[in-house]
Amino acid sequence: MDLDVTAPTRSAASAAADLVRLLPGRFLDPVLAAMVLTATPGGLELAGTDRERGIRLSRPARTHAEGRVLVPAKPLAETLRNLDADEVRLVVEGSKLALRTPNARFALPLLDADAHPGVREAPPRVGALDAALLPRAAVVASATSRDDALPVFTGVHVRQREDRLVLVGTDRFRMAVASLPWRAEVADLDVLVPASILAEVSRQASGDEVVLHADADRVGVSWPGAEVSTTLLDAPFPDESRHLLPDADCAVEVDADALAGAVRRVSPYAGAHGSVLLDVDDSEVRVRAADSRFGDAQESVKATVRGDRFGPAYQPRYLADALAAFAGRTVRLDLRAGQRRSSVISEVEPGPAELRYVLMPKRG
Repeated sequence: MDLDVTAPTRSAASAAADLVRLLPGRFLDPVLAAMVLTATPGGLELAGTDRERGIRLSRPARTHAEGRVLVPAKPLAETLRNLDADEVRLVVEGSKLALRTPNARFALPLLDADAHPGVREAPPRVGALDAALLPRAAVVASATSRDDALPVFTGVHVRQREDRLVLVGTDRFRMAVASLPWRAEVADLDVLVPASILAEVSRQASGDEVVLHADADRVGVSWPGAEVSTTLLDAPFPDESRHLLPDADCAVEVDADALAGAVRRVSPYAGAHGSVLLDVDDSEVRVRAADSRFGDAQESVKATVRGDRFGPAYQPRYLADALAAFAGRTVRLDLRAGQRRSSVISEVEPGPAELRYVLMPKRG
């Protein structure tokens, strides 16, 4: 209980905020809503768990006295965020943890550290990939559902295919598929990872490399100074291959930013539940929307078109999200005629990390 450390304020504040974002915020149990702080000879460790997730973040600090305490997580993160001093001293004073700067003192109550269930370590490592590829994982995670009643659609299916890591996420109306080069350390990997934690890890991870951990029950990701793990989702994931068949009736090559801009400007005219129509012509795509209450709009974007000419309609937000994933690139839209036949968006010149985004056209 004699924890006493001095840490760079910005570093400690960043770690506390990251931990709070990684843990769900709906806790009635104050112990699970708390953060474990451990002072070691190497610095300061911040940890937390909800019994499914486990987070350990390490930051540099000067340790004056080793110790371990449990304090409310959000008040600690908020206090650190608002400090304007370069360094902060965290020191146990009686029944409280004091945060001291040269001109201020803040004190948080100490909770019973022995009542905390502890933070499980990540399972064994199974491979690694370049951290620069994680934005693709975030795109896949963003295509999943937020409805916990259908847990299979709240997860990202992660599996190994030789020297590639394939990630698939869907909410039944759209699907994102990423294929990333990686350095496998096991013969086989096939897991369903909660999308919410994968999305947050993709935003937080730093350094050159991230390591993936997995066993039969848990999955984890680690990078320098951080280790995050969670229980796996247990549900059969649908096969995405039927949506990726190369049988398009029309292929359109277009600048993603130009098309996204047209969609953004036209979408307000679709109304609350309307559609945006991509009317394909010989050398352009006309983005159209109309609603009796909002009026109508149309904007043309230059494109290279091969195959049949027709006009699929999409939910505006889904189309905008899909195009945003390809910002700055030229994309190919593989369109299929007929209602409810999937459209596939991909890069014309894909890099090492390949991404395909599947959209289901709207009826009518």
